[in-house]
Amino acid sequence: MHIIFLNPQGNFDTADSHWTQHPDFGGQLVYVKETALAMAAQGHRIDIVTRRIVDPAWPQFSSEFDSYDGHPNVRIVRIACGGDAFLAKEELWPYLVREWVPNIEAFYRGEGRLPDGTTTHYGDGGLAGALLEARTGVPFTFTGHSLGAQKLDKLLGDKPPDDASLAPLEERFHFAQRLAGERLAMNRAGKVITSTREERFEQYGHPAYRAAVDPDDDRKFSVIPPGVNLAVFDATSRNDREQATADFLETVIARDISADRRGLPIILLSSRVDHKKNHIALLRAFAGHPELQAMANVGIVVRGADNALQQRSRFSGEARELLDQMAALCDEAGLWGKVTAFPLEGQAELAAAYRYLTGRHSLFCLPAFHEPFGLAPLEAMAAGLPAVVTKNGGPSESLYENGASFGVLIDPADPDDIARGVSQVLESPQAWQRYSEAGRGRVLARYTWDRTAAGYAAVLEEIIARGPGDQTGQRLPIPPYFRQPDPANDFTTADLAAIYTGRM
Repeated sequence: MHIIFLNPQGNFDTADSHWTQHPDFGGQLVYVKETALAMAAQGHRIDIVTRRIVDPAWPQFSSEFDSYDGHPNVRIVRIACGGDAFLAKEELWPYLVREWVPNIEAFYRGEGRLPDGTTTHYGDGGLAGALLEARTGVPFTFTGHSLGAQKLDKLLGDKPPDDASLAPLEERFHFAQRLAGERLAMNRAGKVITSTREERFEQYGHPAYRAAVDPDDDRKFSVIPPGVNLAVFDATSRNDREQATADFLETVIARDISADRRGLPIILLSSRVDHKKNHIALLRAFAGHPELQAMANVGIVVRGADNALQQRSRFSGEARELLDQMAALCDEAGLWGKVTAFPLEGQAELAAAYRYLTGRHSLFCLPAFHEPFGLAPLEAMAAGLPAVVTKNGGPSESLYENGASFGVLIDPADPDDIARGVSQVLESPQAWQRYSEAGRGRVLARYTWDRTAAGYAAVLEEIIARGPGDQTGQRLPIPPYFRQPDPANDFTTADLAAIYTGRM
């Protein structure tokens, strides 16, 4: 098949420029790239279609075409949209309608053949896919990654969705265009692809998407989880940071851990310092269970300082507040000499650390209040670390299926249950080995980019075979703004309130 991936925001180039350094260059670009490369390796012809930028500040994105070394079936195709300067994703909406979609159609007609199918990403890519399908009949899938209604939920908090609360958010984020675009994308897509069943029902069940899509419609949805980059994280992989990372961790352990405890395993927390990640819960579990302290030490990955617990003045805001709480608990419970904090920079160091700690019979712990998918535990599991992870969210699907456990699920609100989960892995060498092998086996069997790509290919084959007239549910009309974006047709805060509350 000839498949195009529509992803207007951020950008793609051989060097993965700006990834993780800009909010528009986040995880969805990794997802698109890895899925595209894996599909191409399976024999499909793939174009990643994004926006062309001709700007000295962004020199990597000025050419019309680009490619990845060693992947001849993949092109990066950059299509003009909204002028030459970089535009934040919130500013793209009118240009998608006015320029990007017509230019994409003209490009492929100029090549003499339209693609067989399209897979679209995020709300802006989804809108473009819906408009392109309306113009050409080329079917598409929609992968939302994150949806606007949930972001608006978070920003509103307890405020009512009225003009006073919505107006500044609409001015900054253009939520009305985003939600209307998402509704059109999910409604007209041949398939909506989610990473978990929970995502399907929780995100798409929001009132904002009422009458656009039915989460109970099995024909409309496919659950296709993302994969782990095994070239980086697998237990058998190696990189040029391997020995340096092992030496660094030996130094950190010698610095922070009492001499009589340095041979014990590490309970590793590796996620951003954020209230939602709930680091303090593991320390409370550790402090409250002397038998757990006899089994292991705690290691916390924190970027920005050699020893974040002792150098808290380098941090501010929420991170400083949480580090202060952790240090205070170490004072109260006498945990110094049993807890260490250290930085790891980039995936290579993280993967090398996972492999080193696997050799010490350590484990990965994520006590987050909620984890939508949970790729980090799967990366650790691929390296051989057993995972003890929140039961709330995606891990309840990835770590447990049909009575089989591939890790240990815990209640993040219950320190006793966290201690129970960690102890369950560390109670014996046999238990640790069982969870290590089960976790890695689970990743290799289900959570690889090859599996993700095969899932996308199967879905695309299905919707292409159906033909353009085979649609589940009633098709929404294209709003006037998405047919002719001018101020007379623009959405208002009243429209946003009606969409958000399910009245439109």
